[in-house]
Order: sequence, then C-alpha cells, then structure tokens
Amino acid sequence: MTSTSKIVKNSVRKPPAAGKGRPKGAKNKTTANIKAAIEQAFDKAGGVDYLVKLAATDPRTFCALVGKVIPTQVTGDADNPVSIKVTLGGND
Repeated sequence: MTSTSKIVKNSVRKPPAAGKGRPKGAKNKTTANIKAAIEQAFDKAGGVDYLVKLAATDPRTFCALVGKVIPTQVTGDADNPVSIKVTLGGND
C-alpha cells in the first residue's frame, strides 16, 4: 500500500482587497499635488520669461533642466534621420 500525503503550507489570511493597489494609470495624489505646486511656482516666477532669463544668466542650470525633461531616446524615420544642430554664441 502506498499513501499519498499533501503538504499544507501555513497560510496567513489576507484581507479581501489585498494586492489590488491603485488601478493602472491612476496618478499618485502626492505626486499630482507636487506637480501642481511646481506649475504654480513657475507661473509666479515668470514662466517662459523666467526660463529665458535663466538660460542667459545661468546656462549650466538651464541645460541641466533641459536634460531632465527631453526624451532620453529619440527615434526617427530611417529615410529622414534625426539631426541636431547646436549653435553657440549667437553673433552670426
């Protein structure tokens, strides 16, 4: 005679909503509030005019900001590759 035995794991009962979390695509409220506050501060600081002034007076900080907001990977059409032209000085 052979006997079969089942291995029963000690399981901890979970609440009925455990593991559901936020629905896909739902925004974190804290992140949304911080983004809204940053947008308000940007508007109060002068918006685009502030960024233009920052670029002229502190280009290093401005470039760091640009580097944080542009896409890290740029793809283009194989027949029309993406080109980037950088002009320094502005006295042309």
